[in-house]
Amino acid sequence: MLAELRIRTFAIIESLTLPLAPGLNVLSGETGAGKSIIVGALGLLLGERGHADVIRTGAERATVEGTFEVVDRPEILAMLDERGVDVEERTVMLKREVGPAGRTRAWINGTAVTAGVLAEVGRTLVNLHGQHEAQTLLDPDAQRRILDAYAGATELVAQVRAAHAELASARQAIADLETRRADAEQRADYLRHVVQDIDGAKLTPGEDVRLEEEARRLEHAEELRTLAASVASALEGGSDGEGVLPGLALVQRALGGLQRIDASLSALQELYDTAYYALDELARAADRYARQVDLDPERLADVQRRRDLLFRLTKKYGSTIEAVIETGARARRELDLVDSAGFDLRQLQARERAAHAALAAAADALTAARADAARRLAHAVDRLLPELGLTHGHFAVALERRDEPGPAGAEDVEFRVTLNLGLDARPLARVASGGELSRVMLALTTILARLDRVDTLVFDEVDAGIGGRVGLQVGEMLRRVAAHHQVFAISHLPQIAACAHHHIVVSKDARGGVTAADVRVVEGDERVGEIARMLGGDPEREVSRAHARALLDREQSGRVTA
Repeated sequence: MLAELRIRTFAIIESLTLPLAPGLNVLSGETGAGKSIIVGALGLLLGERGHADVIRTGAERATVEGTFEVVDRPEILAMLDERGVDVEERTVMLKREVGPAGRTRAWINGTAVTAGVLAEVGRTLVNLHGQHEAQTLLDPDAQRRILDAYAGATELVAQVRAAHAELASARQAIADLETRRADAEQRADYLRHVVQDIDGAKLTPGEDVRLEEEARRLEHAEELRTLAASVASALEGGSDGEGVLPGLALVQRALGGLQRIDASLSALQELYDTAYYALDELARAADRYARQVDLDPERLADVQRRRDLLFRLTKKYGSTIEAVIETGARARRELDLVDSAGFDLRQLQARERAAHAALAAAADALTAARADAARRLAHAVDRLLPELGLTHGHFAVALERRDEPGPAGAEDVEFRVTLNLGLDARPLARVASGGELSRVMLALTTILARLDRVDTLVFDEVDAGIGGRVGLQVGEMLRRVAAHHQVFAISHLPQIAACAHHHIVVSKDARGGVTAADVRVVEGDERVGEIARMLGGDPEREVSRAHARALLDREQSGRVTA
């Protein structure tokens, strides 16, 4: 429940702390005293859009804070934990700030959060019902959600949505396959040409690089042979023995002499041996290469023809051999689609039939639940309408069957009412005024209250367009709702204020030349005076106060018998 609301420099509010209690809290006060401003500040705290014009004149920013007690609400604690917000002593503190440019910041238990997270958490803590919220009753989707909540059909709704998504997915897969199959059939001749062209070439990855290297060797075969032979000849020498290797005999003799004198120079011999054997191996390798170089014009012509083929294929099907190979594989897959699509299509059609059957079964179950709930909800609302001043009111829920089940089920939901005797039921949007809508919303809220896990319900101007005995009945109904929820109602009616467990008065006065709003909890004689004022009399006259006391005494005695 909302334990305390603190507002700073918001519109005409300089600094205000609103204490709330369990049960029915009623906020009253003169017109223009700031009741709607308090509701606006609460809406800002719950995630509504902020604007710079809410900042009090002369202030830099506006701030709203709320302290909520969340005993026995583990789902809220889990939600906060998932978002990295610490919760201590089962208390949640929301804070929202509006800066000069209208930019807002938000915190939960001191942790900075986005406005979206604040709104998500706020929705689990408070439901705010005002004349704007009553207008949501005109939305078919809202009407459907109310009926489903009353039916306890959350799981069925999820099953229908999942089954419809699966059916839509299967149908989309069928459409995609048929489109690709049609495209492949249109391109079949071309695809066969591509496959034959590429497969006939028998390409291997990296072949172009290998052919380029081979072509270079074949084109320069004579030069390669001459250069390799000259290397071998320079190292081994000819018949005159003037090669590098024969000339090293002098070095060998000199090293032998050095070692006979200084044995420590054996390392020089090792270096010589390594160099000699390396040069000898180089000479042998160069000679072998020179003998192996093949002057083969026919092979060169073959290589050139193969390179020309590869060049043509890369021009047509891809910039590299690998890309050409992939183009061929892709063309084969498209051709395979022409042959295999029939089998794949049959599988998808079987999937579609299964999804359609699952959707039909889930939708039928949801329809049955809605039909039963529609009768029960209509009966429950009909019992409450006379208490709300709609003596001849009749409420009905119409289920209009669709041609095919959709993600929300097999029918559209429409709330219909008869508010005057002898008339046919018509859509709520066409017959109800703003005040009547508020009362229908109150009746529905009363019925759904026990199903709602949100602890705090806020009603702004729920008394619009009513008075007298109907006001008493609305007050008693709010009090019944308050048996299961904390209720915070903003009201002009003394009949509703007299039903409150906790009565708060908002007033305004001038401070330093600037209007400021303040609140106080009223009890005893002070509450009698406020009820007398709301009754339209002079709160100081005894006759007005007697009337107020009579109204309060009536409510007290009514509560005893309730």
